[in-house]
Amino acid sequence: MSAAERLSRRFFARPADVVAHALIGQVLVCGERAGIVVETEAYLGPDDKASHARFGATARTSVMFGPGGVSYVYLIYGMYDMFNIVTGRDGEGQAVLVRAAHPERGIAGGPAAAAGPGKLCRAFGISRARHHGVDLTASPELFLARGSRVARARVARGPRIGIDYAGEWAPVPLRFWLAGHPAVSRAR
Repeated sequence: MSAAERLSRRFFARPADVVAHALIGQVLVCGERAGIVVETEAYLGPDDKASHARFGATARTSVMFGPGGVSYVYLIYGMYDMFNIVTGRDGEGQAVLVRAAHPERGIAGGPAAAAGPGKLCRAFGISRARHHGVDLTASPELFLARGSRVARARVARGPRIGIDYAGEWAPVPLRFWLAGHPAVSRAR
């Protein structure tokens, strides 16, 4: 992928739900590895009870309150790194979790290799130590590039996964996926 194909800061400076939908079909690149994004979840900022931003800017979440187009990588369950992209304008605290990608280059194991956010980070070699706080609009190693345009009718939408604690936010349809694709982490 060339720098000319890289997604710009303007792409990421939109609301998380808009970016989450628009990321379906784009290309995630990490070094020599690449794959097509097929599943995402939007986290809308401090009012979203499922978002890490609900606690405000902390040592862990301060990157979420910066400009769109920066990576937010965190550890969950003490064992899985999760790759997110900050979206919106500076100070809004929005992000998109990249849940799954279809491997295109440098990843063995077929569609299931990056089907789920923990598996995606392992398959792409994304880690907190190396990739947290990376400017995805400038990094030569970790970025998103223009992929194929996906017809709106092919993108399914439903509730996010594993956020039952979020009360009224739990059923909000902020998860997007390429309908019928084998790399999607959980079919609905």
